[in-house]
Amino acid sequence: MDSVRIIEVKRSIFDDNDKDAEKLRTELKNKGVFLLNLMSSPGSGKTTTLIKTINLLKNELRIGVMEADIDSDVDAKKIVEATGAQSIQLHTGGMCHLDADMTRQGLKELDLDGVDLAILENVGNLVCPAEFDTGATKNCMILSVPEGHDKPLKYPLMFSICDLVLINKIDVAPYFDFDLEKCKEYIHMRNPKAEIIPISAKTGEGIEKFAEWLKMQVNIQKKGLN
Repeated sequence: MDSVRIIEVKRSIFDDNDKDAEKLRTELKNKGVFLLNLMSSPGSGKTTTLIKTINLLKNELRIGVMEADIDSDVDAKKIVEATGAQSIQLHTGGMCHLDADMTRQGLKELDLDGVDLAILENVGNLVCPAEFDTGATKNCMILSVPEGHDKPLKYPLMFSICDLVLINKIDVAPYFDFDLEKCKEYIHMRNPKAEIIPISAKTGEGIEKFAEWLKMQVNIQKKGLN
């Protein structure tokens, strides 16, 4: 009886995507465009954080936003209406993540010649988006206070790939059993190099620090140092 051939499809898909992502990263570097991949659970405050941040930066940087979701164009409309920034909606066709090719398709719809900072608001999910490299220059995630300070222990991969973690909704921390220092400890347990900025998208606390981080990253990218 002939032996059955077993094809490791998942591994092959990841390998191909990693190569494509690296190629996209090089293309963006050559163009001097900084791409941020922003990830989080649903309801963590990604869109509100972006609106506050873009309004701080829009007179200094040319910004383009890609909003990824399974369906609807709610978030893209919010960005345009609240900031005036170039924004497009990406529908994933039921998929819970974006990969490098999907990201490239979205970038083609942005006028990259007129963009310094491109932001990808990934699908709200802490599992799939962490597994697929989008080709972004840097990865950032938002952890909101109501999710609990032990979230990094439950989703190790997500926290291990992030260059920056925003801890959002700190204005409501007194109403939750949330230990900020313990959360930072757990994040650095997963990723010692991760930067951490506590913020409140509602009150604006910490948003300026996030905006300064983005400006620094854009300058580094334009100098070809990323």
